[in-house]
Formats: sequence, structure tokens, C-alpha cells
Amino acid sequence: MNKETSELEQTALENSAPAKMDIPQYQKIIEAVLFAAGHPVTYQKLGEVLSLSASAVKDIVRDYMEQYNAEDAPLPRGIMLIMFDDTCQLCTREQYGSYIREALGIKRGGNLSQSSIETLAVIAYNEPVTRAFVDTVRGVDSSYGVSSLAEKQLIEPCGRLEVPGRPILYRTTDHFLRVFGLSSLEDLPKVGIPGASAVLQEKLFTDAENGESEKGAEKDGGKES
Repeated sequence: MNKETSELEQTALENSAPAKMDIPQYQKIIEAVLFAAGHPVTYQKLGEVLSLSASAVKDIVRDYMEQYNAEDAPLPRGIMLIMFDDTCQLCTREQYGSYIREALGIKRGGNLSQSSIETLAVIAYNEPVTRAFVDTVRGVDSSYGVSSLAEKQLIEPCGRLEVPGRPILYRTTDHFLRVFGLSSLEDLPKVGIPGASAVLQEKLFTDAENGESEKGAEKDGGKES
């Protein structure tokens, strides 16, 4: 293969490659996709749309988030851009929640019960874990709490432990992170389990409302209807 042929092939490859855009254009497309989606979108999917790697998209989103969420931004916004490990999303600012609920007729929920907080704390700090592990740490039957948290999409099954009986393993979800204003589990208060539930309640969970209320009185070991 001579030099001229090599140069022609390189030119052909460059002409067939998607045209590169400037960063502001990428940002506008990402904003449009997230707004239309209304739910978290993976960096991988955005990368496919933009012909970029997932890591490149994540870097663009990270830089854009700093501008987008700034209180002194030239264009004040009632929404904000949030990032998670594998996804990003547009969401409303917490301080405008009461106006949104009133405008859309959304009833305000209450706090999670103490037993659910304890169950969620054990899972968040030790995931993935089985329900038996949660029971051991808490010293009570946590079947109702685990089922309730799963219904609220705060936890989810993520496989089975390879022991006799193969019990289900549970972990927290991206919805858990969104509800409690976390980017990842690294943002949890730096406390240990057991004995962390009181600290979590004070620092993290007591103001968590967002519709994540228990339906009816909950008792440890209660059964689902």
C-alpha cells in the first residue's frame, strides 16, 4: 500500500465519521433528551446518540451541571441537573415542591416509619444483603419493611446468595438516591451499622417525604395484605 492510497483511505474514514459538534451543542442535546425523557438516562445511551463514549458524555454532563445548577446563573432555573454513577436526570428544585404539589394536585406524603428507616439503613450500608442479614442486625423480623421498601422502589432484588436456599439479595436503587438527594452511596453519612439508624434519621431521612410514606400503621413482622 503506497502513501497516496493510505491518505485516500484516511480521507474516506474522516468523511464517513459523524461531524463533531462544539460542547454547547452537546449540552443542548443532552438537556433536550433529559427533559423529554422525564427519567434518568444512561451516559451510554447519550453516548450512542452523540457518537461519543460514555465517559466523554459524563465529563460533559459534569461540567454542564456546575453551570446549570449555579444559583447565580445568567438564566435562573426552577429545575436542576443531577448525576448518578451511570445515569443523569433533570428534576425540579426541592424548594418549589409545595408549588408543584398545589398546581398538580399532589398530596404530600409523610416520613418513612422508624422500622423502614432502620431496614433501609442496614441495606444501604451493607448492600447487597439478604433479608436474614437485616433481621439479624435489627433483631426483629423485617419482612414487612423489606416488602414495603421494594414496593416504593427504594430497594430491589439483585441476585441470590450462593448458599442453601439461595436467599434473595437486596440493594438500594437510583430512586433511593433521587429521593434522598444523593449522587451515590458514597454521600451517605460516615457511620457504621449496626447503630446507625438514629444518626441516619437525624441527618438524612427525617425530612424525606416525596410521597414515600407508609400506608397505614407498620409493625415489625407484619404481613402484606
